[in-house]
Amino acid sequence: MNLDAKIPSGPLEQKWENYKRNAKLVNPANRKKLKLIVVGTGLAGSSAAASFAEMGYNVEAFCFQDSPRRAHSVAAQGGVNASKNYKNDGDSVYRMFRDTLKGGDYRAREANVYRLAECSMSLIDQAVAQGVPFGREYSGYLNNRSFGGVQVSRTFYSRGQTGQQLLLGSYQAMMRQVNAGKITLHSSHEMLDLVLVDGKAKGIISRNLNTGEIKRHAADAVIIASGGFGKIFYLSTLAMGCNGSAIYRAYKKGAYIANPSWTQIHPTSLPQSGKHQSKLTLMSESLRNDGRIWVPKLKDEKRLPNDIPEEERDYYLERRYPAFGNLAPRDIASRAAKERIDKGYGVGPMKNAVYLDFSRAINEYGKKTIEERYGNLFTMYEKITGINAYKEPMKISPAAHFSMGGLWVDYELMTSIEGLFALGEANFADHGANRLGANSLLKACVDGYFIAPYTVSNYLADALLQEKVNTEHPAFETAENNVKNQSATFVNNKGTRSVDSFHKELGKILYHYCGLSRTKEGLKEAIEQISKLKKSFHKEVIVPGDEKSINAELEKAGRVADYFDIALLMCQDALERDESCGAHFREEYQTEDGEAKRNDDLFQFSSIWKFLGEDVPAELIKEEFIFEYEQPTTRSYK
Repeated sequence: MNLDAKIPSGPLEQKWENYKRNAKLVNPANRKKLKLIVVGTGLAGSSAAASFAEMGYNVEAFCFQDSPRRAHSVAAQGGVNASKNYKNDGDSVYRMFRDTLKGGDYRAREANVYRLAECSMSLIDQAVAQGVPFGREYSGYLNNRSFGGVQVSRTFYSRGQTGQQLLLGSYQAMMRQVNAGKITLHSSHEMLDLVLVDGKAKGIISRNLNTGEIKRHAADAVIIASGGFGKIFYLSTLAMGCNGSAIYRAYKKGAYIANPSWTQIHPTSLPQSGKHQSKLTLMSESLRNDGRIWVPKLKDEKRLPNDIPEEERDYYLERRYPAFGNLAPRDIASRAAKERIDKGYGVGPMKNAVYLDFSRAINEYGKKTIEERYGNLFTMYEKITGINAYKEPMKISPAAHFSMGGLWVDYELMTSIEGLFALGEANFADHGANRLGANSLLKACVDGYFIAPYTVSNYLADALLQEKVNTEHPAFETAENNVKNQSATFVNNKGTRSVDSFHKELGKILYHYCGLSRTKEGLKEAIEQISKLKKSFHKEVIVPGDEKSINAELEKAGRVADYFDIALLMCQDALERDESCGAHFREEYQTEDGEAKRNDDLFQFSSIWKFLGEDVPAELIKEEFIFEYEQPTTRSYK
């Protein structure tokens, strides 16, 4: 089966302009007759909702948080990329395109990646106009810093709060439209099912998390901007509420999922400190600009870090990757840390961390300068650990973070279901097999502000000719009954184990067998263990309370049930790909010096998975990558 990615014709640098030039339009009077549903109000969702409402469409926006300001976009601290070349260090749209394609190990569409780089410059102007307080030089010009995988300074930042500040900008734009009556905002609501009519997305079923009320919502198109599913590992950098249910429930209705096994492990998380932890804390990658990463040269070192002389320290990233050093891409930096930890050179009480040291930067620039750059991050670190990182190195460790995989979308960001779009981390586009730092905020904003307004409008131009569907349609009744039946099944189950206990066990299996590294035999073992645990979950889980009122355990039960199936799909995807690329590191496929070894002859494609039924292996569909402008080369940062 061939998938049509709908990539426009013409030279690479003209494709997006060609698309916009020929896209269908909806006149302002007709926009008032059309309604959109946006699921998720992080950066991608809030920017899209605000943009469409500003254009005159009617919008219903949903978030499971009590306020859109609590969306997980706030956790992206370090910066947002844009190829403005303010530092005059050779940056350009094409160089950013090339860095992103290489960073993703040549496992992304050229046209999508180029568009991301092309739109990046407009985003900075948009954010400044919204009042986002980017860092500035003494002269008043916007400042930049570097992130992993590049050799230029293209990352714009707001100290260590860039995601929060960008989200406040899009939130204010959205709330302006809420107050104008163009957006109906549903906080503390979760999407539980997607409604299709004649194969087209026409609405959703939601649950009010404060009351338990199940409600139907109809629209002319649906946008999913619900983020990624990294919380599937239980211990991750994501908030406890983050989940993959919106993605997975769309998948069960016919939306394809692409590359689910490509999940990123972030190298600069705080290490696990005990068995009862429920999440890990992310420290910004921007710290690697001035911090140097090292471990002791002696195994099982007992001395404090400041007591270890320079000659007895192994700055392993600088040693292994001299060209990029501490700014090696995330997948490479994470695997290098794991290798040192596994060999017995880890530090901290659980010997599961490495040092991130700022002593040289403080001596060179002064403490005040480092405070200005990262002060809130140092404060956060001290609050959590009790350690003053100005005086003693931080301890960091790899942790599950970002989903490169997600719903398959074409160039228009439409899924395989007509009328269903996916934005930001909810889709698979742009990042390939490994996301470069500071491209997450960029993609979310670009999708919502600059791409979806054109592509969704192009679709809606024909929606005016279609028969209007309301919530009385039988498809809504069927979807609502399915949701109610699942909830009733959970609360009526007479098990003895909590939802969290199953989630923890699933996370351990997945991280061990399908985390930083994978093997054929390990993935087979994971599939067997997860399948058994899934059966046990449905038989032994206990969900106290009822389904007709507030019930946090019921929410978690539905999400963890979806996690089991996503986990099986992740392992199946990783097992099918007999190569190493980006964050997918199969131990059987590596170079003599331990680097990822791609197989471009057989695996130069995205793995697209089609749902065939409960407990039935998904069907694999391949979208071949065709490289016209950049030929895949060995990905080296040495």
